[in-house]
Parts: sequence; structure tokens; C-alpha cells
Amino acid sequence: MTQMTIRRPDDWHLHLRDGAMLGAVIDDTARHFARAIIMPNLVPPVVTGAEAAAYRDRIMACVNPSHGFTPLMTLYLTETTDPDDVAAVAKSGLINAVKLYPAGATTNSASGVRDLDKVIVVLEKMAEIGLPLCVHGEVTDPQIDIFDREAVFIETVLDPLRRRVPDLRVVLEHVTTSDGVDYVRSGGANIAATITTHHLFINRNHILAGGIRPHYYCLPVAKRESHRRALIAAAISDDGSFFLGTDSAPHLDAAKLMACGCAGIYTAPNTMSCLAHIFEAEDALDQLEGFTSLHGPGFYRLPVNEDRITLVKQDAPVIYPESRATPDGPLTIFDCGTPLYWAVQDAK
Repeated sequence: MTQMTIRRPDDWHLHLRDGAMLGAVIDDTARHFARAIIMPNLVPPVVTGAEAAAYRDRIMACVNPSHGFTPLMTLYLTETTDPDDVAAVAKSGLINAVKLYPAGATTNSASGVRDLDKVIVVLEKMAEIGLPLCVHGEVTDPQIDIFDREAVFIETVLDPLRRRVPDLRVVLEHVTTSDGVDYVRSGGANIAATITTHHLFINRNHILAGGIRPHYYCLPVAKRESHRRALIAAAISDDGSFFLGTDSAPHLDAAKLMACGCAGIYTAPNTMSCLAHIFEAEDALDQLEGFTSLHGPGFYRLPVNEDRITLVKQDAPVIYPESRATPDGPLTIFDCGTPLYWAVQDAK
């Protein structure tokens, strides 16, 4: 196969930041993706409907209108979140999910949840109205090894929560382990998982072996090769529980290349080329549309996109810039470590 046309994809986990960074990165997503679930971990976080509306307006002011892009907004769950506000904002159609960050788990998560008992009434309201909870699935206990934090979260936090609120619809975001894949596969209709572009390519050796590569550092951190293979198997399957959430997370190079660098990988510009490479290598190009364009809308109960994009396999590698310029400095684009031959030719 040298050409394929699929429904225009969606990104079910995206960081756009704000201000100058937002303006610098938004079109990298909008030119290929019809919709994206927008993460609310700004400073300060997006915790109310009014704040979500204002953030949506700032996003739309930066988007080239010819792209036809729609941001799907979320609220940042805190221990003071009002369940009635969540219900009202969800009913209005402004938000499509609420995001749970365990306090201290990742970038701008200091306002996150420390005690689930304090948000249980919000989660019960979400279960009642069918609003999904997006979860950063890691414990923050410093005694737990960083490579085990997803598995421990599933066992000690997520599974007890789902037993307590069984009708709650949950997205285990950026799943990184075979433990997570197995849990979602066996978890029934109310749980799904997003898989990132970069976790399909890198394992922990890529970060650490032969020298530290800060542009591969992300949270959740990449795991063993056996876990990466489990993610690939889930992505190329026809299981509607798994779909694309890039977790594309822009950080200036100055913030990555420092003594305590930021976690995050910027994959928005070349994600579709990367995914076509992975799926072709697994003889699974026929499953690419499901993973990028069908499974996510199915779980979020949204219509699939009618527009299409066309990917063409070139004889020569696609040339992507190494970085994206921003008013505050360069931003490195994900290098998947191998030549990419699939290019997005058309989106309409």
C-alpha cells in the first residue's frame, strides 16, 4: 500500500499551554486533527465552566479557521470542585470530560487531588450523567519506584474507585504498561485507555542508555520493551477500548535542558507519519483508522468525523524540522529515531 485515505483523526489527550506557546503550536494539531481533548493544567488550572469557556475562546482565536478544528474542553478536578457546576457545564456542551491529576504527579498538578473521599460526590454526579473522567494513572508516593507507579495506581486507587462508583466512565490516559493494557481489556464498557505516539516508539533504554536524552523524558516515564510491545499490540488491535491520545506536551528547550528538566514530548507535527510507520511495520495499516478516528468517538459518544485525510508513502523520507520556533525560544519536535516515509498529503 502506498496511499490510504481515512476519516480525519482526533487527539484524545493534548496540551496546548497558553499565551505565546498556544499560538506557536495550535496549528500543528489543527491541520491534521478535527478535534482534541484539551488538558486543563494551566497555571492557574481550568476549574470552572467560565474558565473553560475563556480558554476555548483563546484557542479559537489562534486557530487558522480553514482547518475546521474543534477543541473539546475539560475541567481540572480539585477537592473544591462543585458537582452542580460540573453537571451544568456538561449539560451546556462546553466540556467533554473532567481530569483527575493526583497532586504532584506531573506538570502543573500541584492543585490536584490528594484525598479521593473529598471528590467522591463529584465522581458520583459524573457517573450519573455519563461524563468521562480522564485519569493520570500514577501514584505519587516517593517510596514507590517510578517504573511501578502506574501498576500500583491501578491496584490501589483506580480499581477500588471503580468498584465504589461502578457506573463512572474512565479513560486511563497515556497507558504505559502491560498491566494497564490488561486491566482495560478486562474492565468492561466503562473503561478505555489512550496510547501516545512516543510510547509506541521508545522504551526506557532510549532515555537512559548511552547518555541521558532529555527530549525523551515524559511522565508517565517509558517502561521496558515488553511493555512497549504490549502497547503496540493494543493499538493495532480492533479493540475499541484503545485510541490515540498523543499527550503532545510542548516545553521550551530551555525548560527541558536543565538540571531538573520538564517532562513532556512534543509530537503534534509528525504523529500521523509516526503512526503510519508503526502500523505498517506491524502489517496493520487497516487498523490505523480505528485507532485514530473511530474508537475515541465511540467511547466519548460523539459522531465520527466526515472529513478525510490522505496519507501517501514517499520514496524519500519526510523532512520535518527539528524544532518549532516560538517567541520565547525553540521547541524540539519528537525524533522517533527512524526515517518516516508516510506524509499527510491532504485533509478535507
